[in-house]
Amino acid sequence: MTDIIPYIILPGGGLLGLLILGLVIAKLYKRASKEIGFVRTGFGGEKVVINGGALVLPVFHETMPVNMNTVRLAVERKNADALITLDRLRIDVKAEFYVRVKPDAQSIATAAQTLGHRTMNPEALKELVEGKFVDALRSVAAGMTMNQLHEQRADFVQKVQQVSSADLAMNGLELESVSLTGLDQTSIEHFNANNAFDAEGLTKLTEQIQLRKKARNDIEQETRVQIETKNLEAQRQSFLIGRDQEFARLEQERELEVRRAEQAAEIARQQAERQREADQAQIAAKQVTDSAQIEADRAVQQAKIAQQQAIEIARQEQQIAVQNKSREESQARAEADKARAAAVAAEEQVTTARESEIAERTKKIELIEAAKEAERQAIGVRVEAEAEKQAAADRAEATLEVARGDAEAAKLRAEADRVRYEVEAAGQRAVNEAANLLSSDQISLQTKLALLKVMPELVREAAKPLEAIDSIRIVQVDGITGNGGTGAGHAANDGDGNLASSAVSAALRYRAQAPVIDGLMRELGFDGQTLDALVKGAAAPLPETPPIVATPIASDDGKDDVAQ
Repeated sequence: MTDIIPYIILPGGGLLGLLILGLVIAKLYKRASKEIGFVRTGFGGEKVVINGGALVLPVFHETMPVNMNTVRLAVERKNADALITLDRLRIDVKAEFYVRVKPDAQSIATAAQTLGHRTMNPEALKELVEGKFVDALRSVAAGMTMNQLHEQRADFVQKVQQVSSADLAMNGLELESVSLTGLDQTSIEHFNANNAFDAEGLTKLTEQIQLRKKARNDIEQETRVQIETKNLEAQRQSFLIGRDQEFARLEQERELEVRRAEQAAEIARQQAERQREADQAQIAAKQVTDSAQIEADRAVQQAKIAQQQAIEIARQEQQIAVQNKSREESQARAEADKARAAAVAAEEQVTTARESEIAERTKKIELIEAAKEAERQAIGVRVEAEAEKQAAADRAEATLEVARGDAEAAKLRAEADRVRYEVEAAGQRAVNEAANLLSSDQISLQTKLALLKVMPELVREAAKPLEAIDSIRIVQVDGITGNGGTGAGHAANDGDGNLASSAVSAALRYRAQAPVIDGLMRELGFDGQTLDALVKGAAAPLPETPPIVATPIASDDGKDDVAQ
């Protein structure tokens, strides 16, 4: 067992030594990546490690990392630091430079030597190389005008890249690309008028600006004028088009309206023609019917008028005969009656004849007027149905008929008046003849009869004062009048001694106008002094009246009238 231990320790020690050596080597071995390379200096000399690795002994070696990534470095120059172009104008520029360490041992070694740790810090690297970029920008901008810079950006970028590449190579860097992200003219307030470059650029800039303003104003005004002219022309054309459209529309409407009017007129004319033909046919048929009806009505009316005239003439003749008969009867009665009865009968006969004639005349006139009214109504109906010409003829005929009717009525009225006047004249002559033949006794009788008619009124008026007597007191005292208390033949008052009679007689003596009334009563044979005298006068017989002799009187018509 003891003999084996040495054999075990030796391999174990060797293995442990290898393990420890491996750990040490692993600890001291440093690898490079795609992004970061390094340069080892010290024992064994300089060694650039890009894709591999190397042992770095803490005491014997020193390493410098180098950033292999592309770095974006932005450079901006504006306002007072702006670039000056060939035409002495200032421009504000913003450019981006994309740089990296060139992937070869020499460039990496140069970058590690000149830049050190700045490759790992973009800001520190920018501070170092920014001056080179600005110098490149200024040098290229000084050889180009502002318009060229704007129009030839690719050339500008290429020239900047060419100028700056040589300077960057001295630091182991290479310029991948340059991007011109901003290019504009510097604001005019940043120009220094006391600077020769700025003064020249300011003059040129002012001139260009004013020229541009003038050109712009000219262009704007010309454009405005052209626009307004074009608008005016377009508006004029639009108005012309609208006018032509309106004219076309109006012309079309006019043609349509004319066509409609012509068609409507044709339709109306045809309708009027059809209506006129229908109306003419209807009027013709109605004329035939109405003519027949009118002729029939006219014949009927004429027959009625003739019949009425015949009836009226017969009636008038009958009335005349009746009147003649009445006159004969009156004459016969007049021979037998007294003067008063004859006069009254004659007067009543005349009145009756007059009223009869008046009534007959009125009736005839009404009949004639009714006939005329019926004829006028018939004519009116005929006028409405017939045409104007036929209506005019009918009106003329109606006027003739009315004139004939009026003439006939006038004849009838004249005949009636003649008969009435003859009757009245005959009656008046009879009355006059009768009055002339009356004797004095008959005249007295007529007078008394007239007085008798008015006597009640006279008595009534005379007795009115008696209405004021409230009461009558009778006091009879015999002997005061000188006749003694026992007068044999007479009482105290006139009369038969009756107290009532005496009172009435006494009241009668107080009548108004007593003398006039007593005189009139005495003419009639009455004594109004006492009640007995009045009674005796009323009871007395009438005196005989001589007979009235009737004598014939020739009238104007050849007939004999009777005079009483």
